[in-house]
Amino acid sequence: MAASLPNLSIALRVLSRLLAYPDSALRVDLIDMRTALHADSALSGARKDELYALMQKLETGDPLRNESEFIELFDRGRSTSLHLFEHVHGDSRDRGPAMTDLIKIYEQAGLFLAPGELPDYLPVMLEFASTQTPQIARAFLGEMAHLLNAIFNALQQRKSPYASVLGALLELAGEQAHAVRIEPDEAIDAAWEEPAVFDGCSSKGQGRSGQAQPITFVRNEASGLKSPGAAHNGVSP
Repeated sequence: MAASLPNLSIALRVLSRLLAYPDSALRVDLIDMRTALHADSALSGARKDELYALMQKLETGDPLRNESEFIELFDRGRSTSLHLFEHVHGDSRDRGPAMTDLIKIYEQAGLFLAPGELPDYLPVMLEFASTQTPQIARAFLGEMAHLLNAIFNALQQRKSPYASVLGALLELAGEQAHAVRIEPDEAIDAAWEEPAVFDGCSSKGQGRSGQAQPITFVRNEASGLKSPGAAHNGVSP
């Protein structure tokens, strides 16, 4: 008889909060987050120690520096973006329908986004997963594991302590992190250049003929949820 999965709700909520902008409100919450994580059994002790180190940095480090590093890391780097569909669809037109499908999944589960919240933002996705059963939550994380692993690698490449959060998510998904090739981020000016007419735009999600195509949401029979499929711009799962 297979062992039952631990409840993932508390760990997912702590990890979601750790990926929030490190402002004064987050610093106030760190004490409760640390207490909740200490009492939870979903993550290994070694992984918790990594997360405690990140919490310590956010709690005692220079606030302005922490905030600046967060912006530089997550808002200005495509390979470390927390908007998962950016890794899949880039700026292509496929991103809109995928967003709509994900919003429907949330609303069917009773989760309604606040104005301005995007459904593919990883902290939002983790909040949703935290409301599901352990089996569904793990299946949901497993479907995006190849993206979590790519971001984990990009964060490790930058020697960022935030890599511990992505490592923890892979652990909750029942996956092991492995090395993948990370493409250097484009310069901001290059990222906004118009592509050549009819030439595709692979770095921004519009695949050329013969390349891996953007994923769409498909029915996951095991979990009952629509989750990201397997094609993913050439990153190995």
